[in-house]
Amino acid sequence: MPADSSIEGPLTLLVMGVSGSGKSTIARLLAQRLGGEYLDADDFHPPVNVEKMRAGTPLTDADRWPWLQRLNQELRQREKAGQIVAIACSALKASYRDCLLGGLACRAIIALDGSRELLSRRMSDRQDHFMPTSLLDSQLATLECPEDALTVSIEGTPDTIVTQVLEGLPAHLKH
Repeated sequence: MPADSSIEGPLTLLVMGVSGSGKSTIARLLAQRLGGEYLDADDFHPPVNVEKMRAGTPLTDADRWPWLQRLNQELRQREKAGQIVAIACSALKASYRDCLLGGLACRAIIALDGSRELLSRRMSDRQDHFMPTSLLDSQLATLECPEDALTVSIEGTPDTIVTQVLEGLPAHLKH
């Protein structure tokens, strides 16, 4: 599918939601459609964080701050280079999103929303992912839904979701 030429960089799209919401799939497809770069925030976690989650231990804010600051630096560098970036990151709290997106000139938040049952089923169906289903309830309890986000249901196909995002995106861009 060709890139959507109506959106130009620099631009950072944060695709957020709890585990199992499809963040990686949607962010990857958005990056492809926009001719941009895809980043998975999980790839930036230090090994100690990954091991905690794999063991079923929720991360603390002390675990998250260095990771979020590192991601923010990465996003700022890419913005400076004029890139379009779609990043998949849970970003469950407003303070996490503020840290992650702080100082970025043009950005939008895409919040993926689905029922606990659908999220649990998706998590159970995944292979080789470090996040156990047992952490879903703690993620849902932590989630602070952003008021300024483009919120999209995860009920549709990935292509349908991405089309909905691209159609609604112009009204949600922060410059």
